[in-house]
Amino acid sequence: MNYKNFTLITADSRKVIPGALFVAVKGFSSDGHDYIAGAIEKGATGIICERIPEGVDTAGVEVEVVENSRRALALAADAFYDHPSGKLTLVGITGTNGKTTTVTLLYRLFRSLGYQCGLLSTIANYVGDERYETENTTVDPVSLNALMAQMVEKGCEYCFMEVSSIGVEQDRVTGLEFAMGIFSNLTHDHLDYHGTFAEYLRCKKLFFDNLPQKAIALINADDKNGSVMVQNCNATTVTYSVRGLADHTARILEQGVEGMLLKIDGVETWVRLIGVHNAYNVLAIYSAAVCLGADPSQTLVALSKLESAPGRLENISGPRGITVVLDYAHTPDALENVLKCLRTISSDRQLICVFGCGGDRDKTKRPEMAQIAQQLSDRVVITSDNPRTEDPEAIIADIKAGLDPLSLAKTLTITDRKEAIRTAILTAPDGAIILLAGKGHEDYQIVGHEKRPFVEKDIVNETFKLMLQ
Repeated sequence: MNYKNFTLITADSRKVIPGALFVAVKGFSSDGHDYIAGAIEKGATGIICERIPEGVDTAGVEVEVVENSRRALALAADAFYDHPSGKLTLVGITGTNGKTTTVTLLYRLFRSLGYQCGLLSTIANYVGDERYETENTTVDPVSLNALMAQMVEKGCEYCFMEVSSIGVEQDRVTGLEFAMGIFSNLTHDHLDYHGTFAEYLRCKKLFFDNLPQKAIALINADDKNGSVMVQNCNATTVTYSVRGLADHTARILEQGVEGMLLKIDGVETWVRLIGVHNAYNVLAIYSAAVCLGADPSQTLVALSKLESAPGRLENISGPRGITVVLDYAHTPDALENVLKCLRTISSDRQLICVFGCGGDRDKTKRPEMAQIAQQLSDRVVITSDNPRTEDPEAIIADIKAGLDPLSLAKTLTITDRKEAIRTAILTAPDGAIILLAGKGHEDYQIVGHEKRPFVEKDIVNETFKLMLQ
């Protein structure tokens, strides 16, 4: 089948136009095979599927029956767009935490070094300067290849991309030619989808198993799963460490609210990020840049000018010395990292944690996050996050199950997230630091199947204005 003979390629029968190639993919709520007849009626001249449904007339239509139509979709998309990933230096990062910060700052770093770049991230996708909204960490393979084809057309040399475990498992990145794969860390997340930690790890490892021999596998040597990732990996392994020996190392010398002083490969460098987890992110960025041929000295200078990704330890200063910090931390490990970071740099200030847990997601992490928040904060406000189709009160009950009676007595519960934020700010003592965890860059709240506008920054600023009246 010559994929370039078609007008477009799609797995969505609603997008079929005359001359299209329709790929029937079995999903969680619907089966694309049920829409083959409709796609043909709309003018599809090609069908890729795992089976031909009984009674469907495929006369005059080119049909290819495959074992795995998800994989076939990715390979067809790659061919349809003329293998765009091979015309870019494609860098993918996988891991539980740090993906968004690392790819966003790599994108900014290489642009500051004079390169045209693309970005595929949780926050947004960029083709050069042009922004495209995204709903998934790793978008579908047709959109991925279409975006990379635009990058090639716009003269981009590099593309920096978040690679999720779900994206790997669902063959969204199959067929892409990665020049580098970065492993950040592996902790508790997405078990609602994968079922077990072992399966979650397997999907992460699969990304490295598929790297070509000429690629580089950049691995966090301090994570016990780092060595597992590169077992049977054909790529060249390069390591980085904040605690021990590795090909690239960093140590934290000083840190405060405005940033931290690092010693990276023996050279002292000030960066505008804080926390041990960001020391890892910065070191991964530096190591990746050097591996890709950037000058080490120029890279360190450029790194010192970069600011964090949106919604990642983003500070808003208000009246009475109160500081609100927005962060996307939505896993036990991420919440612990952020709270420890804030505690380290401001031990003399009261630390208040406002957080919730998403609905229709892994329930086992809820009580664990409550325990972490209680142990590392002076005050805790439990609230709603993205409840989706779950009852917010039931989610909060799961969270509170992790607390003993004494801890519960010191914990405030306000289901309405806007009210929880306002209450935390208005009742905070002078000089307090208030962490709003879980939403970060998100400008919405998902209730049921509805996405409602919800911008935490605006709520914080409105509350600060109220305090000044």
